[in-house]
Formats: sequence, structure tokens, C-alpha cells
Amino acid sequence: MIYRSICIGLFFALSLLPGSSVAQEIELQPLVAQVKRLMETLDYLGAPLSLTDKQTLEKAMQKVDAAQAAREIQDVLDKYCLYEIHINPESRVKVSQAAAKPELVENGWRTFLVKIHNEAGVTAELKAESLNALKVYSRGKTGFATNPRPEQTITPSAVRDRWLDLSMYSKPPMKPQLTGLNLEYKIIQLYSRDAGKREAKVSFNVGQGSQDIGFRNDADILFTCLPSTEVTLRVQDETGKPTTASFIIRDQQGHVYPSQAKRLAPDFHFHPQIYRTDGEKIKLPAGEYAVEFTRGPEYLTKTQTIKVVAGKPQTAAFKLERWIDLAKLGWYSGDHHIHAAGCMHYETPSQGVQPDDMMRHILGEDLKIGSVLTWGPCYYYQKQFFEGKDNKLSRPDYLMRYDLEVSGFPSSHTGHLVLLRLKDQDYPNTKVIEDWPTWDLPVLQWGKAQGAVVGFAHSGWGLELKSDQLPTFEMPKFDGIGANEYIVDVTHDAVDFISTVDTPSIWELNIWYHTLNCGFRTRISGETDFPCIYGEKVGLGRSYVKLDGKLNYEAWVQGIRDGNAYVTDGKSHLLDFAVNGLRAGTNGSEVKLPTSSTVQVTAKVAARLDAQPNDAVRKTRYDMKPYWELERSRIGNTREVPIELVVNGEAVARKNILADGSLQDVKFEVSLEKSSWVALRILPSSHTNPVFVLINDQPIRASQKSAEWCLQAVDQCWQQKAPKISPAERPAAEQAYEHARQTYRRIMAQSK
Repeated sequence: MIYRSICIGLFFALSLLPGSSVAQEIELQPLVAQVKRLMETLDYLGAPLSLTDKQTLEKAMQKVDAAQAAREIQDVLDKYCLYEIHINPESRVKVSQAAAKPELVENGWRTFLVKIHNEAGVTAELKAESLNALKVYSRGKTGFATNPRPEQTITPSAVRDRWLDLSMYSKPPMKPQLTGLNLEYKIIQLYSRDAGKREAKVSFNVGQGSQDIGFRNDADILFTCLPSTEVTLRVQDETGKPTTASFIIRDQQGHVYPSQAKRLAPDFHFHPQIYRTDGEKIKLPAGEYAVEFTRGPEYLTKTQTIKVVAGKPQTAAFKLERWIDLAKLGWYSGDHHIHAAGCMHYETPSQGVQPDDMMRHILGEDLKIGSVLTWGPCYYYQKQFFEGKDNKLSRPDYLMRYDLEVSGFPSSHTGHLVLLRLKDQDYPNTKVIEDWPTWDLPVLQWGKAQGAVVGFAHSGWGLELKSDQLPTFEMPKFDGIGANEYIVDVTHDAVDFISTVDTPSIWELNIWYHTLNCGFRTRISGETDFPCIYGEKVGLGRSYVKLDGKLNYEAWVQGIRDGNAYVTDGKSHLLDFAVNGLRAGTNGSEVKLPTSSTVQVTAKVAARLDAQPNDAVRKTRYDMKPYWELERSRIGNTREVPIELVVNGEAVARKNILADGSLQDVKFEVSLEKSSWVALRILPSSHTNPVFVLINDQPIRASQKSAEWCLQAVDQCWQQKAPKISPAERPAAEQAYEHARQTYRRIMAQSK
């Protein structure tokens, strides 16, 4: 009897030692699916598994022997587990410490795994709690104060013991609920306020009454919290002047610092990078770090190693290097579609972040112009920052302006609108969003009446095409939120531009090419739609506008309207595009010739590719991100890309240039038999606005087939949009659509 008691006690004691038991009889297919989600999430959180362990997992997941594959998967993942949980058939939860080293970092988050053996098949949410967890603090006039329940008193010892914060990561692709499988892994994140040795009791449950008898649903772990060291960043641009740059800081295991898990503005949790200005400080644990730093696409990306010594404040210097400086040549970059709230912005997208947070990102990506657009989800909070002028945080060489995207408004189904240079952001006689028009044309006309420059956002949505040809006469559904009602509004002279770069190039450009062939003169601009379509950074899609004087928001936006601009992903550039010496955007972009003749097309072109191809980008379909990317233009395994001369939507000539970053002169000659529009492109990376060549004062009527396509598109658009236009506004909308039909019929009759 005594021997039996000793054995039972020994077995129980061993079960509490750090380490994980191997689960048997595992269904391999759902386990593999779960592991893939887990790996994807850890990569996103900046806490990836080691490369060796990833490779081992990939091999294990390919095995036919399910039992062997499951064992090998557990062998890898168990090393990362801090807790192991057993849920018995009666849904009682027992917790023990697992194999991962209990090491945290001062003022930082660490990510661990939790292994769950689920004998009961429970599908409730797994919750983690701790009396050592920090309470919510609020900023008062005299500093930070806790916000306890009224009957509680926060003693000094209680504050001392609340050194921890923790959360189960359950955002997609992870889920808060358990799957019910007998084995799965979850992610837990722990934050330490302090340095040194700290003990924490963490408990887990799957609902009321689920703790095991003897209160074994918790585990006491003594953590080593590594002290962080203050590192001062010295950041200089290529001229030696102090500046702001982007930094991605990784340790030798690939973990990102500061931890992405719980970043607060101005750092965004969906970014691996942070933006820091010369002289600012960060805190890092002792160790060696690879620091990747850059400042937007005009700069090279460089990597530098720094070693941090515990308890020894230090300075790290970073010197940026440009491959091109467009502002020196009079071309100023801008992204007119940036959001301070909504989509990826924190837990309260209805509020979002402040202007100084957005300005830091604009500076860090070397955007000369940043248009921060208030839109539906954040309208009532963010509209307070609208001024109708440059924000006070602007600098002479970096301007930020708050304007408006009509998105989340009643007219959104007809296409989201970008309204730039507004003087008044409230539509007449409206008090709430729901009072606004239910279709686009009245909003566009209202914006233009106050001198705004107006156009469509993320133009390709709703204009999806199966074809990869440009142009194509395939008819899209017109069922999205891009430049859908543009097909009508352009006939009313109500659209200044349609946006490009943030949706697939063929979807965006096809409708534009067809309307240009009909003689309309809408321009294109470049945008990112940060952080909704692209959350990686601001300025992934850009317009470069030629300004003869100093940087000025009104003049820059006017350059968009005039076509004195090109669009780009920032990796290729088409400067000073001209036909017979007339630069696009000047003199109405119009060249007049008395008769058919040969014209000269000139430009200065620069592009930069890495020497080695990136197959992960260039072998993806054109309708997969990144939509506009110079890598897709690479010719074979060379470092060359093609620049194409486009006449009436067709590429009629081509020259290859070396994408080594050098500025090169290009020249074409083309014979024009009729009035035509002419442009240059490096597709899908950059595209100029057109120059319109009129022969014998005849309007551009380049394609009867394009006009017929536009006419059919009006009917297709009406079929999709009419049901959501309010009955009160429908008669005016019907009249506007009929005007568009008559316009395209007239153009068809005038075209060959």
C-alpha cells in the first residue's frame, strides 16, 4: 500500500515537471491545417519558428504515416510550449508547465504556445487569467492611475505583484474557441513590466466550473525577465542631416522588437517596422540584433548589426542611402489615400490614431504629400481634424492634409470617392452620413463646385476581368466599390481622376483606356488605401507631380487634375514625358497637328531591381498582391524591364532598359494617322498620364468598339446600382444614365 502511494505520488510529481507528453491517435489532416495556421500567425506576430523547425514541420506534414507525422510535429512545437493543458472527459482542466524556457523581457511581449489535450472534445473558448496581470491604467492630470472597482484598495504590494500582462491570441487565422480535436496548440502572449525574477500564477478554464479538483487548473512559474537597455538612435539621411526612418529589428531567432503583439501608436501592431527620428530611444534586452532600415522606395534597404550590452546605455548610428532623389528634379511624391482609422487600426477603428502618428509614418516613408482621408467608420471622430488647409504638423518639405473618402456612405455601392482640396467636408443639408446622396454624381458635382479635385478610389473593385489582355472587351460585373459609376459620371465632366496601383492593373486601366478612346480626358493617380487594401506601409502606391515652384498642396493636387503626374509603385519612374516637346500636364496636355504625321516621344526613365529575381512575386497571377510591382516587369532572369509606348490603348513600340537605378533618356517616333492619345508605361509598375494629339482639330474617336463597350457598360452598371438608389433620387439618376447612353451613341457614330 505504501509502495503504491509512493508510485502514485512520484507519477504526479513527474507530471508537474516542465515538458510535454506526446498525444496519440491523432487525426493528421486537421492537425496539419492547424499547424499551418499557427505558423502563419507566428510569422505575422514577428515571433516565427526557427527556419530549421519550419523545415522539419514541412517534411513531417508530408508524411503518409499519421502516427509518425504527429509525433514529429509535436516534437517541434512542444519546445515552444510554456503551458500544457489536459481537459479530461468531464471537462475538468489541469495545467502544468511545459518545455519552453520561462524567459520574458522588460517592457516587451513574448509569444509562447499552449498545448491542449482535449479528451472531452470541448469547443468553448480557452481563457487565461492571472492575479499577477496588470490592471487597466488611465492617464490623469498627475500621471497614471489604476481604475479598480470601488470596494478595492490598491496597496503598494498589489501594485508590485501586478507586473504581468497576458492574452490568448485569437484573431484570424486563429480562433478563440477550441476545435474539439484531441490535440491542438494555442498562442499566449506575456508582457513583463519589470526586470529580474518574477513569479506568476496563470490559470486556464473553458467555462465556469471547469477547473480540476485540487485547483490544478493553474501553474506557478518563476520567470526570468531580462532587463532592457536604452539605445539611442542616430538617424541621418544621405546628406548627413537628421531624419526619420523605418526600422525592423530582429534578434537571432527572428523575433521582432518591440513586440508587435500589443504595440500602441505611433507603432502599429500590423507592421514589423517602427519609425524613429534621430535622437529617439528604444529599449532592447541584451543580445545581438539585425536592424533593417530604409526610408521609402527612393532609398536602398540596408542591414546593420548592433550588439546590446545589459545595463549599458548605448548609441547606434544609421546612415541612409538613396538610389534616386525625385524632389531634386522637381517631382514630388504623394499618396492621397491614407486612413488614420478603420480596417487594421487597433481595437477601436471608430477612433483610430492622431495626426502626429500619421505624420510620423509619412516622414518615415519620405512621402512629400500625405492625404489622410476620413471615411465612414471613423467619420464622427476623425472629422475633427479636418481644417481645409495643411495640418499644423506639416513642414515645408512634407505636407499632411485631412480630406475625405466617401466610403461607408449611402452612395458607396456605386463606387468610393476621393475628395481632395475640400473647403467644406459636410454635404449640404446633412447632419449624419445617412443623409448623404445614394449615388455618386451629386457628390462629385458638389466637390467640384467648391474647387475640390475628385475621383474614384481603388478603381478595379467591381471591374474584375478574366482576361489578362489590355485592353479587353470583356464586360465586368460592375458590382463593386471601385470606379463603377465612373462610366456614367465621366460623360458629365464630373471626374478628375481614377485611382490606380492598389488594385489589379488590368482592371483599373481597361475602363480608363476605353473612355480615353472615346475622347474623355480623365487622369490617373496612384494610391495605397492604407491600411485597408495595403497595410504594409503608406506610399506603396504613389503619384509623382511636377512642380515648378516649392512644394504646395493646392498645386500638387492641381497637378493630379492636369495630368502633370505619373503613377508608380516607387520602383520605376517616368519623368518629363513629352510629345513633340510638350510635357504632359502643360497646355492642357494637347498637341495640335494640321495633318497626319510622325511625332517624337521623349522621357527620362529610371528603374531599380535587385540583381536576383524574386520568384515569389513575379510568378503570381496579376490579380494577386502586390498588384503593381516592378518585379513583375523583369525580362527573364535579366535586370532589364520594358518601357512601352501606348497609343489609343495599344502598345505600339517597346524598348528595354537596365533597371540599375540610373536615369536614362528614351526616345520613340510614331506615325499618327488620326487624333490619338499617347502614353508611356512600365507595366505593372508605372504609367504616365496621356498627351492628346489632335490632327486637323478632330476629337479623339479612337475606337468605335470602345464606345460600344462603354454603352453596354452603362446598362450593366445601372442593373447593379439602381436597386440601391433611393426612390427620391432615382429619376435624376435615370436621367444621368440616359445622358451617358446618348453620349456614347453619339461617339459611336463619330468613330471608325
